[in-house]
Amino acid sequence: MTIIPNENTEARGRVAGKVAIVAGAGAIGEGWGNGKAAAFVYGKEGAKVLCVDHRLKAAEDIAQRITEIGGEAMAWEADVTDENAVEAFVSACVDKWETVDILHNNIGGQGTGRKLDTITVEDWNETFSRNMTTTMLTCRAVVPFMEKNDNGGAIVNISSIAGIRHLNVPTAVYSMTKGAMIQFTQNIALQYAMSRVRANCVLPGYIDTPFIQRVVNGQPNYEYKGYKTADEYRAARDAIIPSGRMGTGFDVAYASLFLASDEASHITGTHLVVDGGVTATAPGV
Repeated sequence: MTIIPNENTEARGRVAGKVAIVAGAGAIGEGWGNGKAAAFVYGKEGAKVLCVDHRLKAAEDIAQRITEIGGEAMAWEADVTDENAVEAFVSACVDKWETVDILHNNIGGQGTGRKLDTITVEDWNETFSRNMTTTMLTCRAVVPFMEKNDNGGAIVNISSIAGIRHLNVPTAVYSMTKGAMIQFTQNIALQYAMSRVRANCVLPGYIDTPFIQRVVNGQPNYEYKGYKTADEYRAARDAIIPSGRMGTGFDVAYASLFLASDEASHITGTHLVVDGGVTATAPGV
């Protein structure tokens, strides 16, 4: 089955001439993660893209993919929890391309604190820093430049359906950060609406990315979740989704593209669920 959209979806110049920063633009393995797909789609649709990741090789890989299709991109290595590092790459972007029109925040991950009795203060603070402080720092650094633009700018923050519902497994700390992302985004959206700076969230559901095949506590994620193979784990995730499949990085990327484009100029302070219908379901009896 061919899943659409994908990397070969025809470009229509939907963000042509704009400058985008994608924080968390690399993937942790082979294939298309959410951030990697977003950076690629922005570049394919005509934006100049600063690809930021804490792994330089991952940032360079996606920047190269963009240039190979005729786009313009630059890779940047940074720890986005460091405010000085954030100021540095935003300044570098403005020095090279004069402004920032689009900010896409994709950094995030699950910590160890799933149940209340597993939460440590260290994990709580570390997960919040990675999932939320990074977004605050990039928004704080970028908005002053967006305010100077004739057409303002667009911020797309990647949250999760875990921010609005329980997933039938404990995800206490992760869910806390993703709920916080939604309210943070709404607050800055209203604060800067008169400056034509828009801010919205995308809430992915179950997405088939390299992240779900990562190693957790020394074992493949599918084994950590109680499955024998990656395919068995993938099939179990597909089965709970009304559409019959997990999403892909490109499902998330094209939703983000819409919110970042001028087509969404009257949309701010809201969130868009990308989940194949799973959030609308409830457990049966």
